[in-house]
Amino acid sequence: MTDPLQTDAGRDGRPTPLLVLDVVGLTPRLLDHMPHLKQLAQAGSRAPLGTVLPAVTCAAQSTFLTGTHPAEHGIVGNGWYFRELGDVLLWRQHNGLVAGDKLWDAARRAHPGYTVANICWWYAMGADTDFTVTPRPVYYADGRKEPDCYTRPPALHDELTGKLGTFPLFHFWGPGADLVSSQWIIDATRHIMATRHPDLTLTYLPHLDYDLQRYGPHDARSLKAAADLDAALAPLLDDARAQQRTVVVLSEYGITPVTRPVDINRALRRAGLLEVHTQDGMEYLDPMASRAFAVADHQIAHVYVRRPEDLDATRAALTGLPGIEQLLDDEGKKAHHLDHPRAGELVAVAEPDAWFTYYYWLDDRRAPDFAQLVEIHRKPGYDPVELFMDPHDPYVKVKAAGALARKKLGMRYRMAVVPLDPAPIRGSHGRLPAGDDDGPLLLCSTPHALGDRVAATEVKQLLLQLAGIG
Repeated sequence: MTDPLQTDAGRDGRPTPLLVLDVVGLTPRLLDHMPHLKQLAQAGSRAPLGTVLPAVTCAAQSTFLTGTHPAEHGIVGNGWYFRELGDVLLWRQHNGLVAGDKLWDAARRAHPGYTVANICWWYAMGADTDFTVTPRPVYYADGRKEPDCYTRPPALHDELTGKLGTFPLFHFWGPGADLVSSQWIIDATRHIMATRHPDLTLTYLPHLDYDLQRYGPHDARSLKAAADLDAALAPLLDDARAQQRTVVVLSEYGITPVTRPVDINRALRRAGLLEVHTQDGMEYLDPMASRAFAVADHQIAHVYVRRPEDLDATRAALTGLPGIEQLLDDEGKKAHHLDHPRAGELVAVAEPDAWFTYYYWLDDRRAPDFAQLVEIHRKPGYDPVELFMDPHDPYVKVKAAGALARKKLGMRYRMAVVPLDPAPIRGSHGRLPAGDDDGPLLLCSTPHALGDRVAATEVKQLLLQLAGIG
């Protein structure tokens, strides 16, 4: 009997082409509202997919592509404190940050000339892939930020934007985040598969991240988001079938209901451990001077402690803080394969219904001006409240309209519409899932291709086997 994973390498000596869809937030509960993906699983195979701690995009994707844990590949979250720079940096894009042997490196050793398209998976820039598309705004000298993307080869940029329009950055994240960005990514994937025929196509689809964080995973609006994304995927799945591509659908994490924001940095500040500096009446985190501070990342927070003698004081400040379930020390980090030099001296894990804010100021009047902007690179932690416009500001839509008018005139503008109240957030992730129904999922168009469960570290080898080169 033929091994279902050995697909004759395409019968022409070439590997079986793969389409790997990262459908962020996909869980078994949501699959029931996605008929096209459910049909793919019924005709093929499905299994619960293990994830890593932290269960966030950058860490999980790096594990999928290297087959190793964060302790080895070094991606300990969506960002961390760069000790050598004295700065917190999130959402970096250079693939050089990811250590280890990548999926395409292993594939090319077996099949020189193996081609790879990366369409919006993270750490795309600088990766040794053949075709690359990733969000990349234009930062003009006068301070304006305009939507755009980065591509390799460079000519692919004008080809895609001429066919599909400008990459819809403000639909990719922020209050306007919606299906438009995932639709653009789907259309770009279809174009690249039709014109470049890569052996491996990696596609990142963020749509389920939005309403599930805004409203929670069980809200009717979140279920509609799942159905809408499924409908948008149908033509791409048809293309893959026509091209005899094996389709793999996976998710990095499941989003679960939350009701409690945890102001971990405010607790450290009240304990005298976190320091700020002030400019123009605004307070800025001073990580270099702080004895301890946290980089909040959904339901995980890396707590950086400058001196060993401050560890006990830091533990004391956080022990008993409502919303914190665990404080991982060196042994705890090692047990979770998170013992990398980039990790905090302590790692806080939230309780199931809680998540961490990055807020460090004690008076909203002292908040930095970027706090009310969609500003993923200046905030020293993740801010899901960027998905909302301030519901307490009666003039918020007027302000947004005025900023857009200035933008259209080519003038500098500030879209200061993000609330400083974290209460609206209803979904989060980052912890290890409590059960399979709320955890990530792996689907494959090949029958009998999966066992009872797939670990995140097994995804790389599984994809090689599905390509016929494992």
